[in-house]
Amino acid sequence: MNAEVLLMFVLNCDRAYLYAHPERELTEGESERYDEALETRSRGVPAQYITGHQEFWGLDFIVNPSVLIPRPETEHVIETVVPLARKVERPRIVDVGTGSGCIAIALAHELPQAEIMAVDLSPEALEVARLNAARLRVESRIRFVESNLLSGVTGEAFDFVVSNPPYVGECEADRVQREVRKYEPHMAVFGGEKGLDIIQRLVSEATSVLRDGGWLVMEIGFTQSHGVLEMVGNWSEARAVPDLRGIPRVIAAKK
Repeated sequence: MNAEVLLMFVLNCDRAYLYAHPERELTEGESERYDEALETRSRGVPAQYITGHQEFWGLDFIVNPSVLIPRPETEHVIETVVPLARKVERPRIVDVGTGSGCIAIALAHELPQAEIMAVDLSPEALEVARLNAARLRVESRIRFVESNLLSGVTGEAFDFVVSNPPYVGECEADRVQREVRKYEPHMAVFGGEKGLDIIQRLVSEATSVLRDGGWLVMEIGFTQSHGVLEMVGNWSEARAVPDLRGIPRVIAAKK
């Protein structure tokens, strides 16, 4: 599959073209670029960083090593937020640790009445997110702010705080795929010794910016639902949302 993706990248074509033209021979230049891409991939560099693209929520996102590669599991965050937000006339949403902007931009596409802020500690990540918002024609609907979690967001009130926070524990580093450990941004992957440090801070900071009845919706690691539900145990409502395999993947908590 990686070889096919890299071949589509070199030929600037889609999968349908590859299958429809099995007789197509590579030019010398194309063959050289393909060999280079395969060699880079063989060193462990994720295919998405080689091609510069990753699909998420049916949208094409530019990615580079400044941002976490969007993953299908994170789409459960969108699936959880959208039905709740559609009950609010003009929902105000803040996406914490926006990275490539995939969550904020997907929500902008699904919720045309929403006011969205996207924050990240990394200026390089915000640059990628802004580029994606412009390419996907929602740049006028999203305000980008450099902030360490919600510390730079003052005087604001939101209906939703959403996030795919870093939740892998440093103690689990040896079990993480080598290409993730070596090439994806460390601060977007690891959340302290047991992976709960950033989540704990986010829960605490979300209470200060959420309106009464507002929701915190965030992705979690597959073993963390019990611990995170304890963190929001005094909220008015909290639940774990499973993925397609029945593994708790998202926590939704109502203030």
